[in-house]
Amino acid sequence: MSLRLIPYLVMDGNAREAIDFYEKALDAQILSLQAFGDMPENPEFSLPEEAKNRIAHAMLKVGESELMFSDTFPGQTVQVGKNVTICIQVRDVEQAKKLYDALQQDGKVNMPLQETFFSPAFGDVTDKFGVTFQIYTEGGKEE
Repeated sequence: MSLRLIPYLVMDGNAREAIDFYEKALDAQILSLQAFGDMPENPEFSLPEEAKNRIAHAMLKVGESELMFSDTFPGQTVQVGKNVTICIQVRDVEQAKKLYDALQQDGKVNMPLQETFFSPAFGDVTDKFGVTFQIYTEGGKEE
């Protein structure tokens, strides 16, 4: 069973600045960086201009560990308690389902576990202790 826990930092429009800072301060290396404007277009939702340069997802390598980042969407605020979450990265959908089902018991579903353009199974849940977990299954188009 392959499972990794990765801290995920949510910023309020300054993720790119934070990435630059941690790149220097922690001698980190950018592994991936995608702005909202880089994502596939959704014909049902036009992306506001102020969202295009915000970070949708980024990953830094820091020593033997990783840090993940994203910005909130314009108009959304960073919620205390959700600005640092834990991303659980797995390799198979069944394992993702098992973890997601266990963590949501007596908790709150923030995003149902589902296939996305970047993952065959991704979901977001806050457990009964108030800890938010993102379940990310490897194997999407953007790894």
